[in-house]
Amino acid sequence: MGRGKIEIKRIENNTNRQVTFCKRRNGLLKKAYELSVLCEAEIALIVFSTRGRVYEYSNNK
Repeated sequence: MGRGKIEIKRIENNTNRQVTFCKRRNGLLKKAYELSVLCEAEIALIVFSTRGRVYEYSNNK
């Protein structure tokens, strides 16, 4: 059994939106790290939240 498809649209509930942002941000940062290790790629990732915070990842070879 796999997960069902979700409709991509704005989440109206502020709490749910923030929780989803945190989970997906962490997943995106993890994927960027994995890509840099597996493919020896130079990666730079910058994420700006609606609250004005900046999250970044970069690898240096």
